[in-house]
Amino acid sequence: MEQYKLHVNNTVKGRKWLYVSTVIIWFSLILQIAIAIPNYLKTGRSLAGTLVQLFSYFTILSNLLAVICLTAVLFNTNMRIRKYFLQSRIFTAIALYITIVGLVYNLVLRHLWNPEGLSRLADELLHSVNPVLFVFYWLVYVPKANLKWTQALKWLWFPFIYSVYIFIRGIISHLYPYPFLDIDALGLSRVAINSLLMLIAFLFFGFLFVWINRVMEKRGA
Repeated sequence: MEQYKLHVNNTVKGRKWLYVSTVIIWFSLILQIAIAIPNYLKTGRSLAGTLVQLFSYFTILSNLLAVICLTAVLFNTNMRIRKYFLQSRIFTAIALYITIVGLVYNLVLRHLWNPEGLSRLADELLHSVNPVLFVFYWLVYVPKANLKWTQALKWLWFPFIYSVYIFIRGIISHLYPYPFLDIDALGLSRVAINSLLMLIAFLFFGFLFVWINRVMEKRGA
């Protein structure tokens, strides 16, 4: 069983980073939801349909996982939820997911639209700032463990289940959260290739994060 080196998170710098990161990520999620709901409702969607659409974005799900994790850590108690999220395999999984969010958006999706005003602020926070905040905290302040290499394979379950959900929902509603997953526009074969490339990216960075854990655990991080 992994050891929970809770004192690591009580350093002054660590607590400050934790507070700031938690506040910023909560703010960005609330801001994005507050902007998106009225916009979706104006198009004739129901509130339920709007919420389903919002939480069909991997970006929203990953940021939500990140902020729940940080909020749990923020409360310095022995609660089960805090111990759960402080496990290296859990914290690292979330770091992996939000890293992919940042990379895919900035390398693939950024040029597809140009938000302005508060939408631009929410966009930058969710896709660029929050991944850096979370991954830095994981890298510097979270205890590491000598994870097995097979852990990188286990971390694929979340993006795999997410992809299956997106495809089933897309076939029914013809709504896709990301253009590279749009079967109607690209065709099944192209989307299958895109999905495979995404899983390969998850696996590659998963192995990288396992390696980082193993190296830092040996160094006593």
